[in-house]
Amino acid sequence: MYTPDLTPIADSLALSSLVAVLPLLTIFVTLGLLRWKAHVAALTAVAVAVIVAVVAYGMPADLALLSATEGAVFGLFPIMWIVLGALFLHQLTVASGKFEDLRATFHLISEDPRIQAIIIAFCFGGLLEALAGFGAPAAISGVMLVAVGFPALRAAMVVLLANTAPVAFGAMAIPIITAGTLTGIPYEEIGAIVGRQTPFLALFVPLILVFVADGLRGVRETWPVALVVGAVFGVAQFVSSNFISVELTDIIASLAGLAAAVVMLRLWQPRGSGAAAERLMSMHEADDLHAGDGGVVVAAKKEIDKVAALAAQLTPRRIAMALFPYLLVIAVFCLAKLVTPVTDFLAGTDQLIEWPGLHGAIESASTVYKWQWLSTPGTLLVLCAIVVGLVQGVKAGRIGAEFLTTVKTLRFAFLTVASVLALAYVMNLSGQTQTMGHWIAGTGAAFAFLSPILGWLGTAVTGSDTSANALFATLQQSAAEKAGLDPSLMVAANTAGGVVGKMISPQNLTIAAAAVGLAGRESDIFRKLIGWSLGLLLALCLLVGLQSTVLSWMV
Repeated sequence: MYTPDLTPIADSLALSSLVAVLPLLTIFVTLGLLRWKAHVAALTAVAVAVIVAVVAYGMPADLALLSATEGAVFGLFPIMWIVLGALFLHQLTVASGKFEDLRATFHLISEDPRIQAIIIAFCFGGLLEALAGFGAPAAISGVMLVAVGFPALRAAMVVLLANTAPVAFGAMAIPIITAGTLTGIPYEEIGAIVGRQTPFLALFVPLILVFVADGLRGVRETWPVALVVGAVFGVAQFVSSNFISVELTDIIASLAGLAAAVVMLRLWQPRGSGAAAERLMSMHEADDLHAGDGGVVVAAKKEIDKVAALAAQLTPRRIAMALFPYLLVIAVFCLAKLVTPVTDFLAGTDQLIEWPGLHGAIESASTVYKWQWLSTPGTLLVLCAIVVGLVQGVKAGRIGAEFLTTVKTLRFAFLTVASVLALAYVMNLSGQTQTMGHWIAGTGAAFAFLSPILGWLGTAVTGSDTSANALFATLQQSAAEKAGLDPSLMVAANTAGGVVGKMISPQNLTIAAAAVGLAGRESDIFRKLIGWSLGLLLALCLLVGLQSTVLSWMV
């Protein structure tokens, strides 16, 4: 039986940590500095992790490789299966034409561009994050904001800033589920604590979006609705993650925020909507690459007119059909998670697989893989997508074709996520993560303040809060136990820290820039957002530091 040695290099924790960090440095340097493709960087890091495990830690090569295979399979199923199901659902709404109706429905709620920024980027973007994550909110919301008149640079900034508070519970809470699987802490416990951290971000994000869209004047004219939407979203995140369902948190919060906007706008209307639209139009030539030709402004006005014309033709039935996919997902997940007979039936279909060649070969390590072929959110999403496609009039052949297209679209994401999870499993089972955790724990109580930085760094580099948790969740747990801190709080802090790093990750910057037509100007967007990212990170660090001491009652 292999027993991990936490100080394999000269019996020194510091020297051993310097060696253990090599796989992480590999992925950070190749991805962040050398700009390698994400899947190539991840695969290279896996190779380095295996070498470190075998050469430095004395782990048998077959166990190191088998650890990588278990991690890779977990990355594909259930993690990427969930992403596949969510994106498949979205693609069918596009194929049926109902996505255009959804876009027009938002126009009916308000013609004020600042309010549309909140509704599209924050509320609908949160819904996309809940169902798909992995860049989908930035891509789809960015296109929609440009369609309603936003300058490209401003649209990219808004969608990336909006994609913060929902990230921890994205793709049916897969970052939190991943952290729970790797640490052995019930993911519901981690999710409940995250639900007492990210709502504070949600409260202020809509105000930040309005400021980015229209400056202080926009904040003065729209703050009531921005504050109400942020507050309702945050409260719904807390309630759902703590009392209803971690997986459904973003769906419930996004729809609650959208409903709050609708109700608020029935009671109160912002001033200066027309002037705000004109100011946004005047920003086009300053923000975009087509300065001087006027073409962007003309195209934007045409797209706005198109959406307005479509909105005028909407009927209650068409609006209901546009909202049907998301309401169906909520209903199915409520049945699966909250109705005991259904929950028990689904749980009864799970199969536990002792990983061949690995189970029982590593001391104090869980190497049992849970095959959740029916109960996983991914399968439920795929079934929902098929029902949505049929109800919305998509032919069976087209549904199959869209599924294959979605698989093809995600092929490199499959490889990247599988590689990152393989990396995490090798580092965890060989002892590399525990070595670094014990070393970092030397900072003592200060580690609580610093812990969100690891999640921020991991997401900024990999573009995924799931990947950040795969890399650092076990390290956070190990460091917390050594420092006498609450491991659940530190793992949650890693997740929460990751949400404010996503806006500056190279992958998401590229996705947003491409979506709004600014490919090649990622550095411009980065410079606009880095200050916001660091400011929000500092706020989270302070919150977590306080939650580990004087605000411990919150967790």
